[in-house]
Amino acid sequence: MKTPKIASIALAAMSVVGGLSAPAIAQAAVKGHYGGTLRMVASAAAGTLDPQINYTLRFWQILPMFYDGLVGFEKAGGKAAFKIVPDLATSMPKITNSGKTYIFTLRKDIKFSNGQPVTVQAVRHSFVRLFKVLNPNVGTWYDVIAGGRHCVKSPSTCTLPGVAIDPKTNTVTFHLRHPDAEFLDQLAVPFGSILPANTPDKDMGTVYIPGTGAYMVKKYEPSTEMVMVRNPYFRQWSKLAQPKGYPNKIVYRFGLTPNAQVTAVENNQYDWMYNPIPLDRLQQIAAQYKSRLEIHPLLAFWYAPMNTRMKPFNNLDARLAVSYAINRADLVKLFGGPALATPTCQILPPGMAGYKPYCLFTKNPGTKWTAPDMAKAMMYMKKSGMAGQKVTIITQNADPNHAVGIYLQSVLDKLGFNAKVKGISSNLQFTYIQNSNNHVQISVTVWYQDYPAPSDFLKVLFGCTSFHPGSDNSINISAFCNDKIQKQMDAAEILSIKHPKQADKMWTKIDQQITDLAPAAPLFNPKHVDFVSARLHHFVFSGQTYFVPDLAWVH
Repeated sequence: MKTPKIASIALAAMSVVGGLSAPAIAQAAVKGHYGGTLRMVASAAAGTLDPQINYTLRFWQILPMFYDGLVGFEKAGGKAAFKIVPDLATSMPKITNSGKTYIFTLRKDIKFSNGQPVTVQAVRHSFVRLFKVLNPNVGTWYDVIAGGRHCVKSPSTCTLPGVAIDPKTNTVTFHLRHPDAEFLDQLAVPFGSILPANTPDKDMGTVYIPGTGAYMVKKYEPSTEMVMVRNPYFRQWSKLAQPKGYPNKIVYRFGLTPNAQVTAVENNQYDWMYNPIPLDRLQQIAAQYKSRLEIHPLLAFWYAPMNTRMKPFNNLDARLAVSYAINRADLVKLFGGPALATPTCQILPPGMAGYKPYCLFTKNPGTKWTAPDMAKAMMYMKKSGMAGQKVTIITQNADPNHAVGIYLQSVLDKLGFNAKVKGISSNLQFTYIQNSNNHVQISVTVWYQDYPAPSDFLKVLFGCTSFHPGSDNSINISAFCNDKIQKQMDAAEILSIKHPKQADKMWTKIDQQITDLAPAAPLFNPKHVDFVSARLHHFVFSGQTYFVPDLAWVH
């Protein structure tokens, strides 16, 4: 499939906008523009509404409108959105005991959307609940809290003594096993949301859990729509962490194909679409609606995780054969061309700390992918002895994800596998490929940073403690575990506290080590294209959560 030249030229010529800065947002807020209904559209929902379980970009964009942590990422454009600011806490924490103790003072007179007051008891319950609901990252992030390791092994008996509260002083104290340079980042993402103390210790699915944000969910039907309205108990305590928001109502429609989404946004029936613009529409949109398009680089990569504990990919040679055989230029074309994606052979994306260009899986290995090496791929395939093995590739049933799967099928067949593609709704595919009970051999997915740290790619996606057998929340989809590399990752995290540059060098080495073992085939680094209606103004693109719906206004 060839990329339309006119679309590529038009997109390449567009300036990459970093979003509005905090001062620009504040200046715009003075002018008003409150009210109206913002209409968003996607091909499917993204599963559970539970902020301590959902791990998808689609809902991480909107969960910060409903929930707050003790700290949060600033709602601003570009890289300013990586700044951590006080949220439900009155200020940044007092850090003592050589970085192992964090003391927060909770704001007073804040209520959840059901009218219940926010208390230190609710804070403590929220962190115990993380372990009891088997949050995807309790073993890689939150087990640093004293008692966390026991809670990972025995969630039902979790008491988490490392979280201490004092109702008299309205303080919450975290005691860590060791200093952690990323602890505040991990408190600021949706997993760190503070929920009512009586929230059940189970995945709440489609049931909205009361939150403290400017908006609440009035209706959620995954097959049709989500309706968000203003939280009647909300009061703005921090413009940086949780602004009032402009729309009075936000409707998120599910079920339209990407092509139908483009038409709906083009005709101003919807104001923003989640899914990528199909290639056969890209030329028209780029030519006619350049002022309504935004392109932004991402800390992200598309990849094909291969199950290292199942045939045929429990065989290193079979994985290497796939990695060498992929023509990443073809995949870039499927995604929209060089203006929208760049081939990659490694896990860390450009712009991430520790990133150093590295490409083993190409002709003439070095720093850049140039072409597949089929001779080497066939050599490894023969060595593997896996020719004839049946392989099912699990993708989302919408393009470009499904198109990437079809391409990978052709590669696997050429290598000698007997491959087929199984498409699943994007509402279900991400959790499906995580659960080892589904016996997924290889899949297609994409990873966006939780926060800008190399561990968020390397340790989260390929760390031993990220694999949870039989769980929908097992983000180590490859089921990869290497004790030697795991120890290096643990050491790099600790080293980054006082010696970040030395730690970055360790992450560079770790990136190369994991890449060489091929638990996944890195495919390309994407850019993000947003197409908006003529009604939508004050578009803000956050480096942390991308499009920020509550900061847009509509006519």
